Amino acid sequence: MYDERLAEFSRERLDGRPMPDDLRVLLVAQWEGLTDFAHLLDLEFFEAGEVHPLLDTSYLSEKELADPEMQAVNAGAAEMAKFVKLVAKGGKGWIGYWVHPDETPDRAWHLIELDTEFSFWSMVGLTLTEGCAAERASYQDEPDERIAFTQVASELAELGLPLSTQDYDALDDTEYRVAPEALMEELIEAEREKRGLR
Repeated sequence: MYDERLAEFSRERLDGRPMPDDLRVLLVAQWEGLTDFAHLLDLEFFEAGEVHPLLDTSYLSEKELADPEMQAVNAGAAEMAKFVKLVAKGGKGWIGYWVHPDETPDRAWHLIELDTEFSFWSMVGLTLTEGCAAERASYQDEPDERIAFTQVASELAELGLPLSTQDYDALDDTEYRVAPEALMEELIEAEREKRGLR
């Protein structure tokens, strides 16, 4: 029923890569108007045609867009968008996957957050659901985020989306091989050099 819409989402947000199972479940739930997952995980998935935050220059004035320094920043951000596959609004701003080719090929994509100041944040977990559940655990009424995570994980399992663990301390926390912040700086610096700004 949603195959074409899922394929379109994958093309637009993941460059046609195979979609993780939990992302498929969460998207269909949003499209069907089921709000339990969105409420638990604080996620709102992008609709077709929404601009990737790293490519969005609509908030800049014509003068800013004409500035060579800003052009270098925008060009570096556009290059960065090839590796930062954002799929939803939530968390500190936007959430998605870090798909740099130098990352470990035999594990799930790393999770990544981009905040509204354009800083990158890593997330724990092997799936988007795990990462968001871990993040949401720190916003629950329960002050111990480990207990809160177990509670969120139990609620997700009841909704038909079990996590790989209900133990907060067992969540995957593998570090990136390529640091997004450092790469972004390198890409912007390369664009500055192209424009003779360095």
